[in-house]
Amino acid sequence: MIRSDIRLGERIDFTQNLHSSTKRDYVARVVEFDKADSAEVACRYGEEYWDGARQYGYGGYKYDGRWRPIAQRMADHYGLKPGMRVLDVGCGKGFLLHELTQVVPGISVAGIDISAYGIENSKEEVRPFLQLGHAAKLPYEDKSFDLIITLGTFHNLGIEELWSGVSELERVGRRHKYLMVESYRNQREKANLLYWQLTCRSFYSTDDWEWLYQKIGYTGDYGFIFFE
Repeated sequence: MIRSDIRLGERIDFTQNLHSSTKRDYVARVVEFDKADSAEVACRYGEEYWDGARQYGYGGYKYDGRWRPIAQRMADHYGLKPGMRVLDVGCGKGFLLHELTQVVPGISVAGIDISAYGIENSKEEVRPFLQLGHAAKLPYEDKSFDLIITLGTFHNLGIEELWSGVSELERVGRRHKYLMVESYRNQREKANLLYWQLTCRSFYSTDDWEWLYQKIGYTGDYGFIFFE
């Protein structure tokens, strides 16, 4: 039963334009490579995933400033100010956190990711503030952060870890939260997601995600990216 006293936050799109700027051949992803082998390699979240061949993940994830406009929009929307604390769950190489420190000088940032390679090859300026860890068990005190961001991470969790992870966001956040995952609105987007994904374990429509968030008791904002 969904708790009637829990109010889900606002649905906000910060990332779809950036996501859509990359062109993808969904069918080739399936027919030109051994998809199962590619997924197995990707799920190690090592060098192949970040900086190896495109069939294993990003195909080279380098800093190029693409996250600056998103950081600015987030800072403006959430009213970030010097001294506030921001956590990125699934921070990868820390590019978004770096951009946030640039658009709001004086904020305090922290990041956590399951990928040792990602952290070891992260943006040098924020590397001291990143650590290895899992979204389902965050190593932070209750109500530690003014803003928690997690982009493209929680769909990689199975249902038990997903439940724990969303609960952890509620525990360590004291003000704002924003959670974005891959999802679909129709059968075409569902098929494209299934073709393209390598690490996704939770395949839900937008309605299902919203139901799940309310069931867990999530009160933060949320968003999606779609494979159109």
